[in-house]
Amino acid sequence: MDSTSIYSFTKTARLPLLLLFSVLLLAGCKDSAPPSSQPSPAVTAASADSTEPVAFWVATDTHYLDKALQDGGQAFQTYVTGGDGKMLPYSDELAEALVYDVERKQPDFLILSGDLTNNGEASSHTELAAKLRRIEDMGTSVYVIPGNHDINNPWARSFDGDKQVVAKHINAEDFVNTYADYGYNEAISRDTDSLSYLVKAAPKLWLLMIDSAQYAHNEEYNFPQTDGRILPSTLSWMDDCVKLAAQEHASIITVMHHNLLSHTSMAVSGFKLNNSQETMKTLRKDGLNLVLSGHIHMQDIRRDPAEDSIDPALPVYDIATGAMAVNPHQYGAMTFDPLSRAVTYTATAVDVEAWAKANNNTDPNLLNFKSYAEKSFADASYGKAMNRLAESTFSEEEKQSMAEVMSELNVKYFAGTAADSLDKIKAMPGFTLWESMEGGFMSGYIRSMAEHSGQSNVSLEMVLTTQ
Repeated sequence: MDSTSIYSFTKTARLPLLLLFSVLLLAGCKDSAPPSSQPSPAVTAASADSTEPVAFWVATDTHYLDKALQDGGQAFQTYVTGGDGKMLPYSDELAEALVYDVERKQPDFLILSGDLTNNGEASSHTELAAKLRRIEDMGTSVYVIPGNHDINNPWARSFDGDKQVVAKHINAEDFVNTYADYGYNEAISRDTDSLSYLVKAAPKLWLLMIDSAQYAHNEEYNFPQTDGRILPSTLSWMDDCVKLAAQEHASIITVMHHNLLSHTSMAVSGFKLNNSQETMKTLRKDGLNLVLSGHIHMQDIRRDPAEDSIDPALPVYDIATGAMAVNPHQYGAMTFDPLSRAVTYTATAVDVEAWAKANNNTDPNLLNFKSYAEKSFADASYGKAMNRLAESTFSEEEKQSMAEVMSELNVKYFAGTAADSLDKIKAMPGFTLWESMEGGFMSGYIRSMAEHSGQSNVSLEMVLTTQ
């Protein structure tokens, strides 16, 4: 989910999303320079014709918070416990663990698809960019795009004792300058109307990095706009960039922060692109059949049309990778075969425990991070459910039983593995009690989590089209 902190919404802005936040805690190319047919720095002359498979990762919603901006005091603790499940107390450690994983496994490149920072704090961007420099120095290229938290965010805050203090945030120009070496300098084409760009990431594999965030009016509204769209001019730019890729018979992966498809059956707004239908038409017209997104924070893979559909339209996949900042803190490990154009995807948890051990860290939470993070998320889900059930007519024992279901199901749901435990969870007494409720947001959320699309949400094998 976009997971914007619920503290900072104005009442009029936050009401439509507040319930969802609390429950989900449970719950011609337009260029800055003429396009070039020469390989970008990421694809050298020696490697341009390589036929070796490429390994790369996609991570999203890191929501990095500069350690210097929080003192662990009352204001920060209140912010964390009242929020949406982000592991902000260990934000820096999670980022360091990702750097450590890159060092050990050496993917060819890393994609970060938006919401890089907690709330667009200037120092958070600076510190994260320094970590990305270390990753590139290891030989792994990095490509980033902004999310709705990253630019012109008036909610940028530091935490001092019992106070939140307004922190400096960045604008779009600052974003490009900060992350110039992580996509923008390598771009062979840039959209003039957004921070979207085209890059040759590997032999026969190009990335359309699409800026889907809306941040022009954030300061005027005094809150970060959550919903996303792709500008008509950007869609036109995409058409032309596909023609450019066709000159080299390259395949393209489209990357954006917001979702192309709905990743929940609940009628909620703000996650799927506002102009998703128009965008889908452009993707199909251009033969683009894989989108990597984030924003909703849970791990989910959708295809349109569905596998059991008789619709002859080009199947388009949208992989929403779970938020790095939220349990189970994972990224998508991917491969691309330039000969067959086959792509694989596997959700993979960042190995915080290995990083902590290698760095002689003595914090027991980090040395046992998997169990600690899962328990923290489960306990928060349980507590939110109990709070929401407080005024219901269920007995205390029944409320506890229902909260246990919410807790266990929510952990699995965000990991993308709910289908593996559905029989067990549906057999729990609390599940029947949820089903007995007529209407209500939380019971609807339970039902949506208990649905199964029939395909895996944590792995995928598919073939990219060739331009």
